[in-house]
Amino acid sequence: MPNPEGTPIWYELITADPLASKKFYDHVIGWTIDPDPMSPEMDYRGIATSDGGQVGGVMRLSDDMAANGGKPTWLFYIGVDDVDASAEKVKANGGAVHMPAWDIPGVGRIAMVADPQGIPFYIMRGASDQNSTAWDRMGMGKCNWNELNTPDQASANKFYADTFGWTYPDKMSMGEMGDYIFIDAAGQTIGATMTVQPHDSAGWRFYFRTPDIEDTAKKVGEAGGTVLAGPMDVPGGDRIIVATDSHGVVFGAVGPGNQ
Repeated sequence: MPNPEGTPIWYELITADPLASKKFYDHVIGWTIDPDPMSPEMDYRGIATSDGGQVGGVMRLSDDMAANGGKPTWLFYIGVDDVDASAEKVKANGGAVHMPAWDIPGVGRIAMVADPQGIPFYIMRGASDQNSTAWDRMGMGKCNWNELNTPDQASANKFYADTFGWTYPDKMSMGEMGDYIFIDAAGQTIGATMTVQPHDSAGWRFYFRTPDIEDTAKKVGEAGGTVLAGPMDVPGGDRIIVATDSHGVVFGAVGPGNQ
């Protein structure tokens, strides 16, 4: 995937029950998650959007993964030109490499890493000669926003800047909650960082676009999830919710505001 260095290229849900997660997200976001694994070696299923594109995949949380500290969560892949060199940067800048670089034939080279606050994500150089469109601000079902909730915003911002070249051109005050600092990756505003609040948990949070946020909030409850915040307006004219799925995994959804 020739996407610019430092931009998101894939989103991945790790879940103990892929079929239950399919039922939830197909209903709430409007995806079509594969009913069967892609191969007999690994329980991994693609996530298709309504336009036939891909936003990511669903991986079964195996007993071995759980025994080594794995848990249901959403993660993302940051595209890089050289996975091995980027993994070395991660370590040099205070992060950690959890799974050293490996190749998946026909898919690409991947490593699982974490920032200095222990927040995990992947780095990847995709084998495809086509750009990933998993992150697309206006694409239906695609990721619209990447939000980092971190216990040390200054340290985290420096890490991602030093490792991936991110810059932070603007910010918005949230009063006692601190500043909401916007992320620029390769000339694109891809999200923001903020200090994690006492009632919240640290980690990356991803917002997926839906056509009607009120309807999406209703569907969360119908499918066994919980709306934690919203629907509410955000700068730029959209409305969002923060919710948990039927397994308690936090995610966000975004839709058009009332015009």
